[in-house]
Formats: sequence, structure tokens, C-alpha cells
Amino acid sequence: MTKRSGMILAGAALLVGVLGACSQDAGRTCAADSKDAAALEAEVRALFARQREGWNRGDLDAFLADYEPSEALLFTSGAKIRRGFTETETSYRGRYGGSREGMGTLAFELLDVRLIGACSDGAVVLGEWRLTDTDEAGHGVFSVILERREGAWRIVHDHTSAAAE
Repeated sequence: MTKRSGMILAGAALLVGVLGACSQDAGRTCAADSKDAAALEAEVRALFARQREGWNRGDLDAFLADYEPSEALLFTSGAKIRRGFTETETSYRGRYGGSREGMGTLAFELLDVRLIGACSDGAVVLGEWRLTDTDEAGHGVFSVILERREGAWRIVHDHTSAAAE
């Protein structure tokens, strides 16, 4: 087999795999409450607005309310991996306390919201964050994966990085 025919064969195999995966997703039945892409993106953006508002009130419970409340949650930040809601919540409470004074003022800028899945029941969000008015002030970027189940979005994976000062 020549190098070229090997590449063609590998490309064909990849195409068959991708088409197979797409056809499996395409056969899936979407929930009865399916909405159009603009409405779903608006829901995702509203989730981040709720988080920001909760944070800026000093209400850590409200900020965390849209995270997956199970051990399935993955949160990475500061070169650490936290698995599960409890570990994530403990980290936030240890660092920020859960009071308006300790939490400061949070701002998000959502740079990209991409719906994923045949039923648009997933989303990947890329954004920038800025925290002021606290000893923990800083800024950086984040990428978040959300899943929509039973009409509600949940953050299932959050990777947040602080910019080097």
C-alpha cells in the first residue's frame, strides 16, 4: 500500500466514523420543550447573568445554583482539579467566604456561546471574567460546558484561568 492510498483509506475510515456518529445523534428524539437556537442561547446567557447577580449580592448559594449538584461536576482552576459539587463549593467558600465583602464584584464577558448536540442540549461557552473590590481581585478566561436536562441548564465542566499579573 502506498502512502497516498493509506491516507485515502484513513480519511475514508474517519469520514465513515463521523457520519456514523452523526446518524446516531440524528435518530435521537428531542425533548418536547425543544426551542430554537436563539432561545437556547438566551437561556445560557441568562444563566451567567444570574450567576453574576448572585455573586455581586454576596450570595454564593445563588452563584453555585446552576452547577451540576453531583459528583459529575468537574472544576479546574489554579492548576487544581476539583471533582464534584461538594469539593467545588468547599473551594469557593474557603477562598471567598460567602459574604459580599469577601466576594467583591464579578463581571463576565461571554465571547462565544456554541450549542452542541443534535437537540442543542449542550453548550460550550468561552468568556472572560473580572473580579474587583476584593483581596482576591483578578481577571482571566473561562470555558464552560453545560448540559440541558428537563428544561434546565447545568454547568458540568468549568475551566477557569487567571491571567498572570
